[in-house]
Amino acid sequence: MSATLSTPVEVELDVLIVGAGLSGVGTAWHLQHRCPDQSYLVLEARESLGGTWDLFRYPGIRSDSDMYTFGYAFRPWTDGKVFADGPSIRNYVNDTAEEAGISEHIRYGHKVVGAHWNTEDARWTLEVAVDEFDEIKRFRSKFMVLCSGYYRYERGYMPDFPGMADFKGDIIHPQLWPENYDYSGKRVVVIGSGATAITLVPSMAEKAAHVTMLQRSPSYVAARPSVDKTADFLRKILPSKAAYGLTRIKNVLQAILVFQLSRRWPDWVKKGVLKAIQDELGEDFDVEKHFSPSYRPWDQRFCLAPEGDFFQVLKSGEADIVTDQIERFTETGIELKSGETLEADLIIPATGLDMLVGGGIDISVDGEAFNAPEHVTYRGMMLSGVPNAALAFGYTNASWTLKVDLTAERVCRLINHMKTRNLDYVVPVPPEDLETLPLLDFSSGYVQRALPTLPRQGATTPWRTYQNYIQDMLAIRFGKLADGHVRFGTAGDQVFDAREPYREAAE
Repeated sequence: MSATLSTPVEVELDVLIVGAGLSGVGTAWHLQHRCPDQSYLVLEARESLGGTWDLFRYPGIRSDSDMYTFGYAFRPWTDGKVFADGPSIRNYVNDTAEEAGISEHIRYGHKVVGAHWNTEDARWTLEVAVDEFDEIKRFRSKFMVLCSGYYRYERGYMPDFPGMADFKGDIIHPQLWPENYDYSGKRVVVIGSGATAITLVPSMAEKAAHVTMLQRSPSYVAARPSVDKTADFLRKILPSKAAYGLTRIKNVLQAILVFQLSRRWPDWVKKGVLKAIQDELGEDFDVEKHFSPSYRPWDQRFCLAPEGDFFQVLKSGEADIVTDQIERFTETGIELKSGETLEADLIIPATGLDMLVGGGIDISVDGEAFNAPEHVTYRGMMLSGVPNAALAFGYTNASWTLKVDLTAERVCRLINHMKTRNLDYVVPVPPEDLETLPLLDFSSGYVQRALPTLPRQGATTPWRTYQNYIQDMLAIRFGKLADGHVRFGTAGDQVFDAREPYREAAE
């Protein structure tokens, strides 16, 4: 589906934001406050705001990052819960949009299917499917910010397990959880060991007859308090914004410390994590088998259990954990490689996401198709050879929103810089001899499956995507815009080749 050149341009603006989730609303707020003269729209494919936090409706859906860093820097999280449930986060994003007047700039049911840059007029033309995606409209803007998340909304990752068609019960992927589904009294098997599984098991245990978490290999799981005592104390003696800011700084530094300890002394950190689990579950529980991963701490994200709820249902017998591999599905459950059979009425493959950076939009630059693996990231927020476009992509080892806030700040700085100097575009252009690396140094299955389709990162600054908020904050918030790694230009000034982005840099 593609718009023809004869299709009239519906709207022309300064900035188009793709996606009305946590990232899109946050970016819109920064635009309004830092670039108040810039016109903008937020284009959202779905019929409601909230992104992930509106789409995912499985039992117990919650954040796996603390809300004092997952919340926006500009709007204090005042709910009190460290790990908020999905509806609370959705309300937080919605309230932010309403209070700031962002809601009137959102166009729902507008799915961006194409984005095409033309240097002659220094504009993006976006092809947008509307009216149940039967009609294509064209929107033009000077700058584009992709806030569509990092995974495919239409479906999650589903392995082709042998015998799935034989199973007589229900099979439901968490990403497609049906509203009002009743699992009361059912025997439930949750396949997976990631954050979704660790959330599902305790939340379903109360109503289900029994819940079994079936994992091929363990993940790191840590109990965390659901209340931040420091935050509660600071709120009593300081204005809410100051208390929130100090709590945010404390939690950022704490997360950096844990990550650095995990990188430098992984065996020591692992030993501490396993000891804490053993203390939770008792000496008779086989912690080594079920909770000792083959990878180092923070090679994948930690799974967090608020108030140790996951461990509590294991101790109570309402749930159990099985570490084994699937031989096949049967009519009544799952047969394992060990020969054991798990009887089930409901099987939930919490098997992860399909990564899809940029929402799968067909992108071109001056008529040349964009092929992500041929490009490298600049400061974790722009792509080589792609002018006037930013990508909201968060951290793997910290809260998503920390990096999104910084990206929005940098975009606003760039827009203001170009306006005051009568420039039309900015494009990252790396050196010809830049060594490149995979975009993410993360062993999670969803990342490894997607790496061949993703942009790459450079081995050196500013092409290296560092997973460090303090380092990024200093560089993105205060670093020079004209840093020798980007080129600024005016309409019609062709200074790069999207097919060979490195060669033009050398010339």
